[in-house]
Amino acid sequence: MKIKHALGRVTAIAAAATGLAALGLTGVASASTGQAAVPAGAGGTSVCFIHSFDGHYLSAIDGGGRVTDVIETNRTRGSTWETFTLVPSGDGAFPIHYGIRTSNGNWLTAVGGGGQTTDVIHSNATVLQSWEKFTLVPVGLNWYAIQTINGHYLTAVDSGGRTTDTIHSNATQIQAWEEFQFNCS
Repeated sequence: MKIKHALGRVTAIAAAATGLAALGLTGVASASTGQAAVPAGAGGTSVCFIHSFDGHYLSAIDGGGRVTDVIETNRTRGSTWETFTLVPSGDGAFPIHYGIRTSNGNWLTAVGGGGQTTDVIHSNATVLQSWEKFTLVPVGLNWYAIQTINGHYLTAVDSGGRTTDTIHSNATQIQAWEEFQFNCS
């Protein structure tokens, strides 16, 4: 039975590492937590489309720069407002923290560091500070949970497809609505 468990862990770690490589974030997964380790070449960035669990694209309204009506999850095709740039924060944290930059160059902010169901995300930050830092937790090939600086997870309400009340940041467990697919170049 122990061999079966060990093989399962190796398979999960390999899947996480494959997902990181697909993101362009070459690195390893931690055997103890399953979280991404610090990627090699942490100075690099990746431009990504982010999909909710149901396949809709996340969209930064007006390309960012907002404090209300910030994110929609109803797009079925990716265009400019649906692109986000993952930027390693360079703070030396393990697992690595990323800033998520909108197409107009602003940063996504988890208001209060996370834990919110209203006034959850802003997209008007011009400096990458603590509330703008997120950890990507691998949950499958190209699938990640987005963890806020205070340990909560972003949730695509109703799994996506919404124009209001789209994102919450109060989840403490990773379930389907906390899983996001990253397609990066």
